[in-house]
Formats: sequence, structure tokens, C-alpha cells
Amino acid sequence: MAASSFSVTNHISKSNISDFNSSFTNQRSKNLLFLKFKLSRKLHCRRRNFLVSKAVTGNQQLQKLADQSVEQETTDTSDNGILVPDSESVISSIKYHAEFTPLFSPEKFELPKAFYATAESLRDTLITNWNTTYNYHEKMNVKQAYYLSMEFLQGRALLNAIGNLELSGAYAEALRKLGHDLEDVARQEQDAALGNGGLGRLASCFLDSLATLNYPAWGYGLRYKYGLFKQLITKDGQEEVAESWLEMGNPWEIPRKDVAYPIKFYGEVVTGPDGRKQWVGGENISAVAYDVPIPGYKTKTTINLRLWSTMVGPEYFDLKAFNSGDHAKAYEALKRAEKICYILYPGDESHEGKTLRLKQQYTLCSASLQDIISRFERRSGDAPNWNEFPKKVAVQMNDTHPTLCIPELLRILMDVKGLSWKEAWGITQRTVAYTNHTVLPEALEKWSLNLLQELLPRHIEIIKMIDSELINTIIDEYGIKDLELLKEKMNQMRVLENVELPASVLELLVQPDEIAIADSIEEEEKSEEVTEPISENDALEVKVKKDAVVIKKVSFDPDPNSAKMVRMANLCVVGGHAVNGVAEIHSEIVKNEVFNDFYKLWPKKFQNKTNGVTPRRWISFCNPELSKIITKWTGTDDWVLNTEKIDQLRKFADNEELQSEWRKAKRINKEKIVAFLKEKTGYLVSPDAMFDVQVKRIHEYKRQLLNILGIVYRYKKMKEMNADERKAKFVPRVCIFGGKAFATYIQAKRIVKFITDVAATVNNDPDIGDLLKVVFVPDYNVTVAEVLIPGSDLSQHISTAGMEASGTSNMKFAMNGCIQIGTLDGANVEIREEVGEENFFLFGAKAHEISGLRKERSEGKFVPDPRFEEVKKYVRSGVFGPYNYDELMGSLEGNEGYGRADYFLVGKDFPAYIECQEKVDEAYRDQKKWTKMSILNTAGSHKFSSDRTIHQYASDIWMIDPLLLPN
Repeated sequence: MAASSFSVTNHISKSNISDFNSSFTNQRSKNLLFLKFKLSRKLHCRRRNFLVSKAVTGNQQLQKLADQSVEQETTDTSDNGILVPDSESVISSIKYHAEFTPLFSPEKFELPKAFYATAESLRDTLITNWNTTYNYHEKMNVKQAYYLSMEFLQGRALLNAIGNLELSGAYAEALRKLGHDLEDVARQEQDAALGNGGLGRLASCFLDSLATLNYPAWGYGLRYKYGLFKQLITKDGQEEVAESWLEMGNPWEIPRKDVAYPIKFYGEVVTGPDGRKQWVGGENISAVAYDVPIPGYKTKTTINLRLWSTMVGPEYFDLKAFNSGDHAKAYEALKRAEKICYILYPGDESHEGKTLRLKQQYTLCSASLQDIISRFERRSGDAPNWNEFPKKVAVQMNDTHPTLCIPELLRILMDVKGLSWKEAWGITQRTVAYTNHTVLPEALEKWSLNLLQELLPRHIEIIKMIDSELINTIIDEYGIKDLELLKEKMNQMRVLENVELPASVLELLVQPDEIAIADSIEEEEKSEEVTEPISENDALEVKVKKDAVVIKKVSFDPDPNSAKMVRMANLCVVGGHAVNGVAEIHSEIVKNEVFNDFYKLWPKKFQNKTNGVTPRRWISFCNPELSKIITKWTGTDDWVLNTEKIDQLRKFADNEELQSEWRKAKRINKEKIVAFLKEKTGYLVSPDAMFDVQVKRIHEYKRQLLNILGIVYRYKKMKEMNADERKAKFVPRVCIFGGKAFATYIQAKRIVKFITDVAATVNNDPDIGDLLKVVFVPDYNVTVAEVLIPGSDLSQHISTAGMEASGTSNMKFAMNGCIQIGTLDGANVEIREEVGEENFFLFGAKAHEISGLRKERSEGKFVPDPRFEEVKKYVRSGVFGPYNYDELMGSLEGNEGYGRADYFLVGKDFPAYIECQEKVDEAYRDQKKWTKMSILNTAGSHKFSSDRTIHQYASDIWMIDPLLLPN
């Protein structure tokens, strides 16, 4: 029996009236929440079996507090229309959820239960604002942006939501009366394991800014059950175990079981009786929506992060196989569907791993687009005008992971909605935009043509059509006179790599071994009557003329020894209307190197949008001590929304009172780090030392290896001195590392092992004491960053120049008054400009020098600094334990070969790096100067708010406007 065609209209979600089931008007929603507060109080007064115990107070006191709360109802509404319950209302709401939405037994009210009840209480307010936002956006039917990302690194949500809703006081007081501290309750929350690094954190900052600035927008991602991994640090280095963040459930998410879309893999493409292509058969699963509300700061606007989870229905459970004892076969289809959303970035060295990654990417794209199209159709009424689609929808692809949005949107428009290729292609190009986040070749994704053909057969047909369109454009641009040039441009620009050209194009380009001019000479000879013998010289002249017009044949045949690939980044550039880099230097590299041919073809398509981070989470909430100082000296707390006001700190940078307050705030934050490191690692460090921090994903280009080799050199020099000499020469330092190495990235894991071995040796050396400590913080995440960044003195952003697109941790450190040492790479360039060159420790080769330096290395002309050779020899001496570091040190040696030749120029930059670190020591000894530098770093960081970035995306790429909710 033939399988039915894969159709959005056949399988569309039944929630076509409202995704939120929110039929209440704004006022009725408020009244409902007021009623819930009142009802919860009465219920708690009447029920005797609600037993709550906690660490300090007993049941009688809690019951007394509940009784008092009934008499003191003063719930209010703020000026901006946000529901603002007082502490007594919050108490009642928390107690209501502790009893009626329980995850725990009723006997106790300990911290885990307090967290879930508090989060669910807060979620009531979020849902009220969320439904109001959604309904108003539906009513106004304005253009909306949709941000698709494989990662959203959110961090803990409780304090962020409480802060954005301006409910910190009410919740802190309520929990205090219930016997708990708000900070202690907040620490019970696990970070959502939906991301890994800067890509995901940027996406979360963008959502915060979109909500805060009242833009109509949603985020789309996947709901990973086990995250990337939880990092353990053992004697063997990094070990990975599955994340457990969903073990107790996620109080912020709302399952939308009625919002589900079909996702198909494999199968075949057939042509229906109406001439439309149909994708039939294959493997079918469902993507089910889980919604997470994202509140804005001081606004009712609460937008949505929709996460997809994959499953199949119970009919796919093979009961017959199960009862016959073949249990694995019985639930094979269930597991095959569910595993798509098990892990972020599953290992892709195997065919199965590659297939799973592609399934993840397609699931994100297909489910999200089906949802977006469903919303567009609902808002458009009975007869949607598809030409209006780009005027109502903006789709932003965060890096190349959502590239399949392009062929998927085309598939739906052509195969399901019946549009022509020309119509669908125009709509797609006007709808989709692409953010490039990397210049690393391995991160500019390429996928096997054969794998895509097998997994997504209809999409490969569409990608070939896109490639044909591009080929025609290239030929129109460059012509066919210079076939060598044309071949070069084809090889660089085509979406399909090492794939034969379409037959119609080959016919145009095929050339004989000798061009027609030579033939014409022969014809001339035959047609002319010879009246006299040709001289020897004349014959030679004719031969030379013939030889001169012989042109070597240019072959456009694919290389049979190379794989056929699909270049996702090229597809993004061709299929979208805008391409942006994420820092000024990165955008120039994108235009002049990575996509130079495309830039020459479509210069207006390329833009820069320097990244930013939200000042709410990264100053106001994570660093309250500093926030108070900024508010005092700028005269307003409006800087949280308008960060340019932070620049006013510049004029007070020499003020002794401000400097004294600044140092006190830094000391408080450093003492928090001391306690945190003791708890997480067992190492005890001194807050009097300089805290020198490098926290980011472990990768060779980020050069944690350069940092740790610098520390080894420092340690070796200390060991060569007596105690007095050491104290005079070196400033005490605590060198802190954090970050995850991908489970299959062997060299990165060697670097982690090396850092921990150095730490074990240095930290237990009685000669060194507090003069030098090295600490690797396990399982680095947003919550860890919120502890480390406010108390850091120096942060390291030392990637090989030209290889870091932007970075965002550098912005967070600058905001918190941390001085940076770094290269002219990514956003470092702009940070240095804003904070002042004298307030940034610069070293290293420049981006334009890198290719020449690598060439110098390959030619054997590089001469390493003696200090670099000295430190490698010291590592190999075994001073840091029995582990064999030949592979790691060997990567820094030789002139060529895989894993050799110091591709990331650690050796080249090493002498400049250690000399720059000497300047850091010198500056830190002058605390007045250092404090001024710190103040100026914060003052100069105002540019790097994600609010500024989002305004630029909205006006230049998405063409959307803020939409304020009525009070």
C-alpha cells in the first residue's frame, strides 16, 4: 500500500486557534491570578494536613504566617502594568504550589521543594504576561522574528525572572518568612543543559533583549534530555557523564502536547497526478513543543522559547515482539525517535553519528517552519497571500546548523502550498538570513551528498536546483571566455562540492582540444588555389600560427578520489537576503576571505552586527555590589536599560572614594570565588592574590595551551629563585581555568589533563605557597561564570588572531571591571578601542600576518625562542607527573604534517605573551592605577549590550518594530 504524502496540512497541529489556549482578556487573566492568590490562602488556612518543616522555624510558625497573610492582602500593579504581589501573596502562592503541584512528599519544605514551589509560583505571573503578549501579537499581526539555534545556554532562570519582573524584594521576604534564603533556594536550580558555549549564550542574551525591548519574536531550539555532558575532573583528566537537569522536571517549561508536527526521514520522491512532487514512505516521527517563557526587564512583554522534543505514538511499540521476548525490537522505533533529542552535538565520527546530527538539524528546521507557517496562515485568514510571508516573517539562522531551513521552506511552499519554483525561491530569499560565527574550516559545515540523498531525498533535489541557479549566476557574472577563471569560481562558490555540472551547462562549456581558429586556417589552405610552392619560412610561420591557437582543454569533471559534499555555509549565503559577521574584524574576514567571491557578487548582502550580552544578567543580577556603585555614581539605575550611561564613570575614574568602593566590591566578589573554589575543587586560595581567569570552550585556537605554558614558565622561574627573590619578582596569582573539551576532541582533552597535572604539582609545592595557584573548575556553565566573572582581576582572550569570530565572555569581563590580556582578535579589537589602549594588555601576531607566519614555518624558517624551548623541555622532564606529553608538545614542533607545525602559533606568540604578563604584574602592584583601569573597562563596555545588537538586527535585517503592550 502506498504511503500517504508528507503534508503540513495533513498533519498540522490542532492548536490553530491559539498556541497558548489563552482565551482570557488581559484583565480577566489578572483577575484569575488574584483569585488564585486568594484561594490559595483560604485553602491553606482550612487544610490541616499541609505539613511544612524547614531548617529554622516549625509548623506552628508557618501556619501563623499563613494566617497573617490572609489579613494583609496588598497585591498591587506597578506603573508599567506588571502584576506586583506583595510578600504575603507570594507566601500563599508558594504554599499553594507546594501542596497542589507537588514533586515532593508533603512532610517537609526543604530547599529543593522550596525551589520548585517558588518557580511555579513565579511561573503564574509569567504565564499571565505571556498570554497577554501572545494575544496582542496575534491581534496586531505585525512582522515577527524567529531565531533558530541549536543552542540556548540559559543558565538558572529563577533570579533572572524575579529580577526582570522586579519581584526580588517580595520573594526574598516571603521565603525568609518561610524559613529560607532566596539565594539558597536559587542555588537548587540546575542550569538548563541546552547549550555549551558562546553560541548558545548569545542566543539567550538575544532573547532577553528581544523581550526587554518589546520586539515581537520567538526562539526555536531542541529540548536535549542529557545536554552536552556533565564534566568530571579526575586523575585522568576530563570524563563525561550525562546531564541530569530534567531528572526532577523543569518548572519553567509548559508541554504543548497539542502542538506537534510530523517529521520525515528517508523515503522517496514521487510525482502526484497534479504534477507536484510528493515525499512518501520512510521513517515518520513527531516533534512536540515545550514552551519556556522569557520575560523582559520592566515590561509585561514575555516572549517564547519553543523547544522541540521527538517521539512516536504508542502504535509504534511492537507489542507482539515484546511478548515474544524481543524487547529491543519492541521499542526500537520509540528509541530511534527519542534519541534525536538526547544529546547536544553527538559524536559525528561514525556514519550513525553524522546521521543523528543531520536528523537533529532537520527536526529543528522542519518543526519550526511548520509552526511558523501555521501561525502565518492562522493570522492571514482563509486565503493567505504567500507574497506577504516575508513581510510577516523573518527567520534568522544562528550559524549553519539551521541551514536546512532553506530547502525545507522551499519544499513546503512548492510541494504542499503549490507555489512555483520562482515564487518559492523569491519568498525564501526574502525571509531567511544567516549569521556566520566562525572562520574555522571544520565549523563551516559540509555534509556528504550521499548521506543527505539517503536521509532527505526531496531536499537534495531542491539543493541541486539552488546550485543550478547559482551556476547560472556565476556564468552571467564571469562569462565563458576564461574557463580557468570560471572553473575557479565554480569550485569556490558552488553549493555542491565535487559534483558534476548539469548537462545543459556542460554543453555550453565543453571545448575541443584545438579551438575553431586553427580549423579555419586549414579551411583557408584548402580553399585557396596554390599557384606557387610555399617557402620553408612560410611553412614555419603557418605552423607557429597553428600552435599558438591551441588551448589546453579545461575539465569540469569531479575528482573521483574525493567525496561529494554539500557546503552548508554557501547554501546559507545563496539562500538568504543577509549575511552578518559578529565583530568588525570578523565581518571583514568574512567579506575579504571566507566569502570574498560572494561579497563581490552581492556586496549589499553582507553586514556586521557586533555581538553583545545582556547587562541584566551580566552586571545587575550577578554583581549587585558593582551595580549599586554604578547606580550611585551615574545617579540612576536606568543604565540597566541604557548602558551608554555607564560611560559617565569615566569622569570619576580618579576619584579616591569611587576607587575605594570599587576595590571593596571586588574584594567581596573575590571572597565568593574563594568559597566557591574550596567547595568545588578543594583548593584554598587567597583573595589577596590576582585572580587570573580563562574560561571558555577548550580548543586549540583559543590557546589555553599558551596560558598553561606561560604558567609553567612562571613556575620554573620561581623554583630557580629563593623566597625573597620570588616575592620581589612575582605578584601572587590564582590562575583559574574552566571549559569543556568535546568528548571526541583528543588534543583538547590532553590540554585539560595537562592543566590539572600542573595544578596538582604547583598547588602542593610548599616553596611556592600562595604565590601561585592553578585551579581547573569542573563543569563550567553560566552559573559558574556568574561567580567567577565579577571577582576576576585579569581575563585572558588569547586566541590566534583572525580565528575567534567575536567572543562574548570578553564583554562580560569588561562590564565587570576585569582587565584583559589578549590578541587583536574578534571583539577584543573593539573592546580595546572602547576601554582605551592603555587599559588593555595587547600582544601577539596580527590577523593579516598569520598566513605568512604559517608559510614561514612550512619553509623551515621559523626559529623558536629559547624560552619556549626551555619550557617544553621542562614539561618533558616529568616534573608534572608520569603522563607522556610528547603528543601535546609535538604538536608545537616540526614544519608540516597533521597535528604538527604549531598551526595556532603558540610558539610564535609565546615570548610576547610572557613579556606582556610581566607588564601585568607591574601594573597590578600599583593598585590605584589598576583600579582606574578597572573602572575604565566597565565604563567603556557600554557598547557591548545585546540591546544595541538587537536594535541593529531588527532595523537592518529583520525589519521589525517594537510592539508595546497596552497597560
